[in-house]
Amino acid sequence: MKKIGVLIMCLLLFSIGMKAQEGIDSDSHIISISIPEVAILDIESESSKDIALEFVAPTEAGMGVTGSSNNSLWLNYSSIKSKENTSRTVSVRLDETIPGADIWLDVQPHAGNGGGSIGEPSGKIVLTTSDQFIINNIGSCYTGNGMNNGHNLVYELQVSGSYEDLEAVSQTPLTVTYTISN
Repeated sequence: MKKIGVLIMCLLLFSIGMKAQEGIDSDSHIISISIPEVAILDIESESSKDIALEFVAPTEAGMGVTGSSNNSLWLNYSSIKSKENTSRTVSVRLDETIPGADIWLDVQPHAGNGGGSIGEPSGKIVLTTSDQFIINNIGSCYTGNGMNNGHNLVYELQVSGSYEDLEAVSQTPLTVTYTISN
């Protein structure tokens, strides 16, 4: 009987020792992850974001003025969308127009570095004082930063259908505003 008591005592001590070791060979903790919603854009250039477009006077009597173009600016953006918003867009508008003159904007497809769901340009448009969508279907992405990354912006100055509205002006500043939104 004494041997059975010793055996039970040994088994009891062994099982208590096993219980005491539970949880020693592993442990855990929680990591909280936070991803911010992002929607930012900027315009990049080699020197200045301000550009000059001008009509060139004819050299022969009876000919009209000719327009000019500029492709020195690049549109860069970064976007992390929320679950509720399926995509973003970029819109553009002028603060005012000049009678007889049209400013055309052609947003080129993405070039350079970047990654994710980069947006798609919607085609060549005449700038107006109303917001116009120029890049659609932007998801979570980045275009790359600086010159030769993102979307090249090609501006063209042309005479509109109302040549008679043209009047001589010297360096009329117009503001072009780009907006990224849901």
